[in-house]
Amino acid sequence: MTVAPGNFSDAIAQHDAAAGDSIWVGSEPTFTLRDSEAREWLCEPLGGDKYRYAQRMVAELRRRHPGSMVLRTVGRQYAAEDVPRWSIGLLERRDGRALWQGPDDPLTDGRDGILADDAELPLDGFWHALRSAGEQRGWHVAGFRCEQALSHRLLFGRDPQAVEQAGFDDLTRRPSVHVEKSPPDGLRDPLAERGLLLFSLGIHEADGLPCGLCIELPRLSGVQDFLDCVAMLQQACEDAQVSALVVQGFAPPIDHRLAWLTVTPDPAVIEINQAPQPQVDAFYAASRELYEVAADLGLSPYRLQYNGNVSDSGGGGQFTLGGEAPATSPFFVQPALLPRLVRYLNHHPALSYYFAPDYLGGAGQSPRPDETTRDAFRELVLALRQLEQQQDPTPEFLWASLAPFLADPSGNSHRSELNIEKLWNPYLPGRGCLGLVEFRAFRMPRSAERASAIAALLRAVGAMLMEHDVTPSLRDWGDELHDRFALPFFLRRDLEEVFADLAAHGVGLHPLLQAELSREASASTWSCEFGGCELQLERAVEFWPLVGDVASQESGGSRTVDSSTTRMQLSLRQLHQSAAAFDGWTIRVAGFATPLHKVDASDQGLRLIGIRYRDFAPWRGLHPGIAPLGPVVVELSHPDVVQAARITLHNWHPHGAAYDGLPGSLEVADVRRRERLLVETITASQLPAARPAPAEAVTPYTLDLRLCQVTPG
Repeated sequence: MTVAPGNFSDAIAQHDAAAGDSIWVGSEPTFTLRDSEAREWLCEPLGGDKYRYAQRMVAELRRRHPGSMVLRTVGRQYAAEDVPRWSIGLLERRDGRALWQGPDDPLTDGRDGILADDAELPLDGFWHALRSAGEQRGWHVAGFRCEQALSHRLLFGRDPQAVEQAGFDDLTRRPSVHVEKSPPDGLRDPLAERGLLLFSLGIHEADGLPCGLCIELPRLSGVQDFLDCVAMLQQACEDAQVSALVVQGFAPPIDHRLAWLTVTPDPAVIEINQAPQPQVDAFYAASRELYEVAADLGLSPYRLQYNGNVSDSGGGGQFTLGGEAPATSPFFVQPALLPRLVRYLNHHPALSYYFAPDYLGGAGQSPRPDETTRDAFRELVLALRQLEQQQDPTPEFLWASLAPFLADPSGNSHRSELNIEKLWNPYLPGRGCLGLVEFRAFRMPRSAERASAIAALLRAVGAMLMEHDVTPSLRDWGDELHDRFALPFFLRRDLEEVFADLAAHGVGLHPLLQAELSREASASTWSCEFGGCELQLERAVEFWPLVGDVASQESGGSRTVDSSTTRMQLSLRQLHQSAAAFDGWTIRVAGFATPLHKVDASDQGLRLIGIRYRDFAPWRGLHPGIAPLGPVVVELSHPDVVQAARITLHNWHPHGAAYDGLPGSLEVADVRRRERLLVETITASQLPAARPAPAEAVTPYTLDLRLCQVTPG
């Protein structure tokens, strides 16, 4: 297929034609209120107006998708939390037919929190109508009332004796799953496991005001059971003339017939779990819609800092790969895919770091297997060899073989570059056996185009590895992983190698997609020209250490890390030939002689090095005796040039002035960022002799100024 220049949709279509539709892709974008400094938009998962924003988002999506159904289900819960977080979902059929034609959830038309009159709350009528609808479908139904908030109960079963006996069971009078702490091993429905379905009915209140009816669903085992339940609810609502209904409780079962999107809270953000799509064109359409809805509400995929720095939303931007159904997951159709993927990511750190958020390394949210422990990495080699010997490993065997090694150092399998807790985990009720692999090393993309380009990249890698074993063994990078691959130059070069692999195996990405993916991962770049050279400072990758014991912080939703160290890539490029020989240029950083790394023989006009330094004093962190460096001062000189350049990069306004609020746009942020770099021309003879950096402060690709500060000299 020939793609017209500038046509992003056609570039995606070319990818879809090459990659097919056996690998489905989903994502978990996050949005924030970027001009707010309320805790729920900076660090807390709950509070303030976050729930209202989520409701408005779902209401707009519901308006755009007539026939879809709003479901308020149980969200995630951490050990320190008393009740599950809220989760609002939107469910629809993939074939375009209406799923729900009953009364709306009050949130869809702004009635949540508006008092309803008695005629709008026909609880008894709904209770009787639902019982009748169930009996018409062959269910045996027992009805009773209890003292819980959802007081009207209906117990459905196929065995009349079991229904009668269960009427005396305390489980039939259980409180709502939304108001009790979920068990550590996951939410279960013991009655449903016995073939009994408990429906709990009551009045829905918002802000203390009754504004509709409410029904809490049991766990339903199959999609057809759920569809039958929906039809039964619609009939009962029509018979009882219900005008507003909140449907809550257990999440619905999902297969290829249904698309399920949820909106949930996370620290600083609202997180959306998008329904997976069989091709990137559908993913792109869904992403564009989601970004549009978020923007209309004032929500943003990034934050602007006072000093002009641009950060992501504060949440992640994870992606998932899977299949149309668990049984047809590409990881089960081709059991070698997951081991090959583990090895391929090991060989290409760009896929681990280039698109990732700031919080990286063994203590981060997405550690690589070679960032945990040496012993675990050696055991992973054995695990992969063992899988090679298996002719047809079962999904559970595949999961059990790799799960111990796709985890962080504390054993948390959720925090891993490749999260396989939803692949085939029989110990995770309801969501552990979905055939999904989650890619967590991704910051929130700033646009639907970037998100879709990443989706195409991951699908292409998956399609390639379905057919070819590109990297037959693991590579032990050693210190090079956090030294060389902390620098953007080498990450971009590694990404180009990935592009070349894809092209060589028939799933190459169109240049428009490659350009989107190669776009500067960090906006924090400064440059200046002097003496026929360009000196550039670019924010590099830093690996933040955990402060304190890992396991002791597992109960909360966040952990304490020392983020005070910054790494910059300093590069010097020859723009044109001059009288001064390129190799004669010398650089001082903070007064220390700074060695520059020759990239390779093919590019003699480029030298670079990474610079590490403490940027600020944390309230709690490592090395309390090391003071922040303050502005980074770089001096460029040459023995044959009379003048020298002094480049000063400030972390704040160069004159220490206060900023007039947060930047209102990316353009304003860019101005603030650029004005932090001051360049002055001085006489080279004014420069004092450079101090030699201590040997332990210098690695092949980095100068650690923190070690320079504490080494006598």
